[in-house]
Amino acid sequence: MSMMLPRLAMCNFMSDVFVLKRFALANGFSGVDWTFKVEDLPRTPLEETRLLKKIARLHPLEVRYHCAFSGIDLGDVHSQMAQRAMEIFQRVCCLVAKLDGRYITIHVGLGRDSTEGLSWERSLEALADLVNYGKSMGISICLENLAWGWSSRPELFEKLVRKSQAGVTVDIGHARVSPSVESQQYAFEDFVAPHPERVVNAHVYHQEWEDGHVPPQHLDDIRDRLNVLIALPCNWWVLELREPQALLATLDIVRGYLGTMPDRHRQAHASGFAP
Repeated sequence: MSMMLPRLAMCNFMSDVFVLKRFALANGFSGVDWTFKVEDLPRTPLEETRLLKKIARLHPLEVRYHCAFSGIDLGDVHSQMAQRAMEIFQRVCCLVAKLDGRYITIHVGLGRDSTEGLSWERSLEALADLVNYGKSMGISICLENLAWGWSSRPELFEKLVRKSQAGVTVDIGHARVSPSVESQQYAFEDFVAPHPERVVNAHVYHQEWEDGHVPPQHLDDIRDRLNVLIALPCNWWVLELREPQALLATLDIVRGYLGTMPDRHRQAHASGFAP
């Protein structure tokens, strides 16, 4: 049976793109997961041109995009805030289209400690609208599961994905600390089992802790979750650590795991998660 091993990507945690590219290529990464924050978005044509040139310098690495927009939500209960959020996300779609990008990861409820300020219905509708907007530009809008809130609950995450037709970015560190998983009401697999064909990105590290990402100490820390990931059609694993030592230690663990792949991959396919 032929199989495709996932391509491994790293975050853009180095400000100099030449240094970033050199580090990525030297360590065998295939791509960069480029995070936008609202304050980083270009405000003028000149700033946009600079950003386009900057990202073009990463060639031949593949670049996918990730919106870390804290407190900016499509489903904000305040309609003006929701409209502003939609405008910002549409701007990002236009920018990514100019960059020839194909994937954008977004969140519902990032940076909030309560869902009080969010409307479920508006979130669903606006997410579906944004997915269609992205599709019209050849871009897949992907929803990431967070450590808390609606997207941390597999049964609600499934509804958000199914009703909006969004792609999925599965974050194995967020899933581990999700109250639904910690309480054993659900398992990690429940984030992907209803829609394996929609999972196009994975964020790989051990767990989130006080807003920081903790690397695995041993393969056993993440082995079960990697067994689920490897059986999905998802071929893009971002080692989501922003400190070189932690990143390279995780890279060694993940490479060690992938090195045993042919047998493990057959077992994973037999487990029913195969596309």
